[in-house]
Amino acid sequence: MLVTEIFKSIQGESTFAGLPCVFIRLTGCNLRCHWCDTAYAFQGGQTMSAEEILARVRQLGCSLVEITGGEPLLQPEVPALAEQLLAERHRVLVETSGERFVGELPRAVVKIVDVKCPGSGESGKFRLENLEALERKDQLKFVILDENDYRYAREFLARHNVRDRVDEVIFAPVFGQLPPRTLAEWILRDGLEVRLGLQLHKFIWEPDVRGV
Repeated sequence: MLVTEIFKSIQGESTFAGLPCVFIRLTGCNLRCHWCDTAYAFQGGQTMSAEEILARVRQLGCSLVEITGGEPLLQPEVPALAEQLLAERHRVLVETSGERFVGELPRAVVKIVDVKCPGSGESGKFRLENLEALERKDQLKFVILDENDYRYAREFLARHNVRDRVDEVIFAPVFGQLPPRTLAEWILRDGLEVRLGLQLHKFIWEPDVRGV
């Protein structure tokens, strides 16, 4: 696998925010979201075997592990790596853009799946069959740039009965571009049962620091 970085930090997103977590950031992405904060993972990286990755995870010592990117599901070895991590009694998260099919991942993996809104420049890329592959424990995330994105996400939820599929839906404002309070007010105004998600690591460290 081509790996950008492996590091231990505080989980900054999803319902696991605040927990220590080892991140396996794989290299490569086929999308180019306007607000992307990990463009450094588009290319480069180091080739590592599954055993080398597992050895590094063991060295860092943490029960929670996230496979992310870039887009991790571009690399076909990811489901097998997730199985090996599960076999070593890790709780495994996979964060993905929603453009790749998630149904090949082991059922025990918590899938954190994005739906790209218009402000990303990549809307319409979500694979609707992913909705059928999700279970209650999995999470659907919308990164919101503006009110147009918010309306898009709200309508997606209603059109696809998302709350009948997963327990956790996350609306996350684009850091530094949409004030969290504004998004909170829209959620409260419309009575949406969604979670406001902030990138906790960007409040702990400087927003552009890598490896955190």
